[in-house]
Amino acid sequence: MIPLEFLLAAYREGVFPMSEPNGRLAWYSPDPRGVLPLEAFYQPHGLRRVMRQGKFEIRFNTAFREVMEGCARRDETWIDSQILATYCALHAQGYGHSVEAWFEGKLAGGLYGVALGGAFFGESMFHDVTDASKVALVALVERLKTQGFGLLDLQWVTPHLAQFGAREIPRKAYLAQLKEQMKRACIFAE
Repeated sequence: MIPLEFLLAAYREGVFPMSEPNGRLAWYSPDPRGVLPLEAFYQPHGLRRVMRQGKFEIRFNTAFREVMEGCARRDETWIDSQILATYCALHAQGYGHSVEAWFEGKLAGGLYGVALGGAFFGESMFHDVTDASKVALVALVERLKTQGFGLLDLQWVTPHLAQFGAREIPRKAYLAQLKEQMKRACIFAE
C-alpha cells in the first residue's frame, strides 16, 4: 500500500500514481493537464434527456470499492491490488469518494476520485448500463459546485470528456490553480 500521507502530499503537488503492467508504480504530472472547468461544464442534449427521465438513482460513497473494481474491469488497467487497497484506505479516511449511478437496484456505473482542499481529482469512471457514468459525472459536477470546489482535475482529456467541456491547460497554470485550491477547506461528503 502507498503511504497515505505521501500520496496526499503528491496530490497537493499535482502528482498521481498509476500501476504499470509490470507491477511497478509510476508517478505522473502531465503537461498539459486535463481539467473540466465547472462553470464551463456542458451537458449534451441527449444526456439532458436521460437526466430528465430519472431512470438512475445517484448515491455517494455507498459502494466505493465496487466502483473501483468496475473501473478496473477493462483490458488494460492501472488499478491493481496496491492501488485498490490504497484508495479504499483514502476513502476510509474521508479523502476518497465515489459517485454511483444505480439502475433497478444494481450499480450501473460511476466514478471515483480524491477530494482535497477545493480540488477533486477524478481517477476513473465506468458503466455497465449506457449513460450511467455520464449521469454520475453530472452529479459530481453538481456536488462540486454546491460544495464550493474550484478545480476538477481529469489528468488527461479524452474525446469522451471533451464533449463535456474538458480542456487542457499548461502544467504551470494547473499548478497555480492547484496551489490556490489547496488553501480552501471544501467538504465533499454531506
